[in-house]
Amino acid sequence: MSKKIIQSERIKKAVDFATKAHEGQKRKSGEPYIIHPKAVMETLLEWGMDEDTAIAGVLHDTVEDTGVTLEEIKQEFGEPVAFLVDGVTKIGKARQGMRDIDTYLPVTRDNLLRLLVATGSDIRVLIIKLADRLHNLRTLSALSPEKQKKIAKETLEIFAPLADRLNMGKLRVEMSDIAFSYVDPRRYEELKKIIETRNQSAEKALKKIKNEVSEALSKEKINFEINGRVKSVYSLHKKLAKYNQNINEVYDLTALRVIVDDITSCYLVLGLIHSLYTPMTGRIKDYVAVPKQNGYQSLHTTVITPDKRIVEFQIRTKDMHEYAERGLAASFYYNEQKLTESYKTGKIQHLPTNLLWISELQMAAAKLRDGQQVDLKKLKLNLFADKIFVYTPKGDIIDLPVGALPLDFAYRLHSEVGGHVIGAKINGKLSNLNTKLKSGDVVEILTSKNQTVRASWLDKIITPHARAKIKQQLSRTIESIVGPNKKK
Repeated sequence: MSKKIIQSERIKKAVDFATKAHEGQKRKSGEPYIIHPKAVMETLLEWGMDEDTAIAGVLHDTVEDTGVTLEEIKQEFGEPVAFLVDGVTKIGKARQGMRDIDTYLPVTRDNLLRLLVATGSDIRVLIIKLADRLHNLRTLSALSPEKQKKIAKETLEIFAPLADRLNMGKLRVEMSDIAFSYVDPRRYEELKKIIETRNQSAEKALKKIKNEVSEALSKEKINFEINGRVKSVYSLHKKLAKYNQNINEVYDLTALRVIVDDITSCYLVLGLIHSLYTPMTGRIKDYVAVPKQNGYQSLHTTVITPDKRIVEFQIRTKDMHEYAERGLAASFYYNEQKLTESYKTGKIQHLPTNLLWISELQMAAAKLRDGQQVDLKKLKLNLFADKIFVYTPKGDIIDLPVGALPLDFAYRLHSEVGGHVIGAKINGKLSNLNTKLKSGDVVEILTSKNQTVRASWLDKIITPHARAKIKQQLSRTIESIVGPNKKK
């Protein structure tokens, strides 16, 4: 698919257009600037993205860094490409308005992630931005140590989690490991050595287990592939933090991955593996029946072999594996043609729930290609479908579940704010504490030092966090009045 698209006249025209626009511009390495947008385009093609996205990739810096206008891009390459370039440009401007990453509080870092999502109203805008960041990471050595660390830290805080939200596992791993090698080079090398040493010592045993499983699956005439998966350096770093730096608690340093043709075979393989080895209690996870929020599907099990070796297995279909590696980019690859066709024929494709928004997006793209009108503002990214985003008067973005009320918002800001609420203003107007908040609302919490928590507030919240804080405050209030030993 990539080679075929690369030969298209539109892409050649876009490369020529970008080359002319960036003429005379240099990167920090001294190389011609056009090397960067061309690399972004090539990455998008490798990921299997559509032609419009690839073209927008090579043009993504033209509006921000050259004299080219959006109107020119629209005239030369069409409305969809102009829309994507505009989205990437807006993300760039939004990021410039944020404070230096080193001064962020955790909530502010999360705000930037949400800002990227909110700005990228077409998922392809975010995928272009990720391709842009990937090439910048791969060429980070040309920058000063200070900038290297800043970009690397921002990647770990913002862009790698964004790749994870889009289930682009392969990208998340590469971005995280490159960034971590700049943020903490000594720790990176230390963990890299640990992984290499442990894998070498386990190689012979894993080969034996692999052969045993292969033999059992072949006897059952199951079509399969089996290979090893080595844990990334940054993933190990995060895992060790959870287990108090005890490497012996990390069971999935190396895992065996079994890829089969269909879901039925996934469960057959799980049963066969459990017949060969003893499964560890609490270590069986069914992400096939209940996928992760980002759409990831796989069966995970950790087993103990007769020689007391602990091994993790991941079992999935080919489609699940492709999605786990390339995430939503893979969904575009597989669904673009049939979604376009479904629009033309009027037949609805039955996609998994987490991919339904992609069909809306691509059917809209098909309409644009056919010269029809589409309200681009309605193409909203659905990564946070179960959440609303409301603002403080200072402009901080707070995410809450759908149906949240002002007290949920107050306790999300701080439990001390929540405990002294006397009212709330929503979009500048005094509002009842039973008012359900909506995305985009600006909420101001009114407080008084004389106000104390009330039991009736438990009926004016929906979040577990607010409920827990109110109960704690009520308990403290009772203790202060009757003493700790006289509570009923």
